[in-house]
Amino acid sequence: MVVFISGASSGIGAALARHYALAGATLGLAARRQRQLLELAAELPGSHACYALDVADAAALQAAAADFIARHGCPDIVIANAGVSVGTLADAAGDLPALRRVFEVNVIGMAQTLQPFAAAMKARGSGRLVGIASVAGIRGLPGAGAYSASKAATIVYLEALRGELRGSGVKVVTIAPGYIATPMTAGNPYPMPFLLPAYVAARRFARAIERGSSYAVIPWQMGVVAKLLRLLPNPLFDALFARAGRKPRGLDL
Repeated sequence: MVVFISGASSGIGAALARHYALAGATLGLAARRQRQLLELAAELPGSHACYALDVADAAALQAAAADFIARHGCPDIVIANAGVSVGTLADAAGDLPALRRVFEVNVIGMAQTLQPFAAAMKARGSGRLVGIASVAGIRGLPGAGAYSASKAATIVYLEALRGELRGSGVKVVTIAPGYIATPMTAGNPYPMPFLLPAYVAARRFARAIERGSSYAVIPWQMGVVAKLLRLLPNPLFDALFARAGRKPRGLDL
């Protein structure tokens, strides 16, 4: 098995890398932080390719994909996992750069990760293109407008991509995690129900990917919560979440 993972240096990406490496896969690992990426690769069984890059850099991703395909062939699975999260406020002009960065990484970066591999998978007639979304994309969470909107965009983008590739043999898988214990969630100053360790989440993600699930919320309990939130009338949703805990602002993205 050959797997390419973005955002692989920590959190969910690193957990997925460990899971697939232990299953005997050859990995392409992409992330901004080169030192952490190399340290991860050194601890994994097997030999793997590392690419220190920012998914907002389309040229860097094109080059990495071309190199990886030349060395290891077209991947069986590509997981666009890289993402950033930060609180933003609509009335704070200083938060606009953060909003832009969140969209560059979470939406544009995801598309730029999947695109270089899509043609090769179509030509072969098989493969999995996987995007990591979030239950935060189900409804707009106050104080997290950039993150919620970016994840809503990833869900819709992947839905469109799924239709484009229907009949090609290539499956498009949308994973919408709930709360996973990672550095990204460590600073959340509010309760996180059904919190999963990253290694447990990685196993469940891999099962959904293997099945070729079009859309999977993990853990499933958060899927129930998300559906209930979608059904709430706007006035009730607004009242419930107006004073809910909010993501910290001003983080280094």
